[in-house]
Amino acid sequence: MNIALIGATGFVGSAVLDELLQRGHRVTALARHPAKLAARQGLTVLTADAQDATQVAQAVAGHDAVVSAYNPGWTVPDIHDQFLAGTRAIYAGVRVSGVRRLLVVGGAGSLYVAPGVQLVDTPEFPAEYKAGALAAREALKLIRQENMLDWTFLSPPILLAPGERTGQYRVGAEAPLMNGEQPGGISVKDLAVAIVDELEVPRHVQQRFTVAH
Repeated sequence: MNIALIGATGFVGSAVLDELLQRGHRVTALARHPAKLAARQGLTVLTADAQDATQVAQAVAGHDAVVSAYNPGWTVPDIHDQFLAGTRAIYAGVRVSGVRRLLVVGGAGSLYVAPGVQLVDTPEFPAEYKAGALAAREALKLIRQENMLDWTFLSPPILLAPGERTGQYRVGAEAPLMNGEQPGGISVKDLAVAIVDELEVPRHVQQRFTVAH
């Protein structure tokens, strides 16, 4: 497939880029700073600002699908507003581009840990990640209002870390996957496997899902 990837220089996006290229897909990476991405077989890099809907639309047009691993950066002081600005621009840009398939990588904060209680609203949720997690929850609310796109929203598990690619994972829906009493986790490489699997064989169109080992 011919995939447009937003956020290819980030933690998740770089793993998705590797997985897509390893499987023989062609990737167009949208980047504000193209020099951050080395030349690779099957990779095209376009200069584009994810917070500009017109630039997004022009860059993704003609692709089979768009993957958004957008995150302005956890250390950005106004991460909440920037995250939402990018989210709105990406959704709008893809909508007018003519591409119907959009997979969004969100956060674990919007997963339900009890009836009506999302992880981000619990006292234990780390304060340093709360603003970004609230924005990611809003991104889920916004995509659920979308009826023009064949969207999928993937929430990582509570624990996401570097690690090996096993190609194995469990699939869940609205609640975090657990290992007994402990929260489930996954390597970023296996998260990328789940993302590309969903692109190749869509099983969660207009749905949110989660994964873990």
